[in-house]
Amino acid sequence: MPRYVSVVVRFSEEGAITPLEVEWRDGRKFMVDEVADCRRGASMKTGRRGMRYTVRIGAHWTELWLDERGRWFVEEKVLEMPTTV
Repeated sequence: MPRYVSVVVRFSEEGAITPLEVEWRDGRKFMVDEVADCRRGASMKTGRRGMRYTVRIGAHWTELWLDERGRWFVEEKVLEMPTTV
């Protein structure tokens, strides 16, 4: 399931979009330290299509998506609980 987020971006004179900051629903903000890649693709977890930005936030690499409707999302990570035997 996609987790929609607010994103602060910069637009170049040529129209390129560079994400600068991601804001969660709870108000926490995370600076994007590096954008390593940007390409059209489809999220295998959500089935949504759009532009996939591979970004570094601190020491962590993740994918930030801009869908075809102009909404930003990340693929929600679900923690699995250990099973007991």
